[in-house]
Amino acid sequence: MAPDIEYYFSFISLWSYIGSRRFQRLVHDHGAQVIFKPVDLMHIFSVSGGLPVKQRSTQRQAYRLLEMERWRRIRDIPIVTHPKYYPADPSLAHRVLLAAIAELGHDHASVHEYARKGLEAVWARELNIADESTISLLADEAGLDGRRLLDRAKGETHWAGQEIALTQEADDRQIFGAPLYFYQGEAFWGQDRLEMLDDVIHSGRGAIVISDPK
Repeated sequence: MAPDIEYYFSFISLWSYIGSRRFQRLVHDHGAQVIFKPVDLMHIFSVSGGLPVKQRSTQRQAYRLLEMERWRRIRDIPIVTHPKYYPADPSLAHRVLLAAIAELGHDHASVHEYARKGLEAVWARELNIADESTISLLADEAGLDGRRLLDRAKGETHWAGQEIALTQEADDRQIFGAPLYFYQGEAFWGQDRLEMLDDVIHSGRGAIVISDPK
């Protein structure tokens, strides 16, 4: 059976972007099914002890820039170090993704492409992911009907409720950042765990289960 990978992420997540192309290759190589779960990353930070970038200490901000450059070279991808529109609210763009999934399914190539382009928009193209025309453009570029999906995302309130529910689900599963990949119930936090996830799927080993620290 094809492996299922639950993918918690946000379009404003730097590390989700950095791992996005590597994740696509992993999915292709294993014939995996991705369950896309866009979440409100700022809420996740607020309930888990994390801080938005500009509220972190200068030491942590400086080291983050060093890591960005290292991973830019490793993954061979473009990165805008200080995006003009970061952190814009990605909620509407997330809801367009959810509407596209409802119509086409998680496995559809255009759904995957839109998810990647949403990340690329912030971190490689310096676009405003909260802007309606930008969202529509990204969806069109991915092969979707951008304007129609945008209208659905704006006009049908249950998409916002679904994003809230996914964020609550992430909170309940003790997720504290993005990206977070779940495979067979085992969590892999951060794009730098993709090679580890690749090895686990390849080996066929069972999930590691750790008891609740409480």
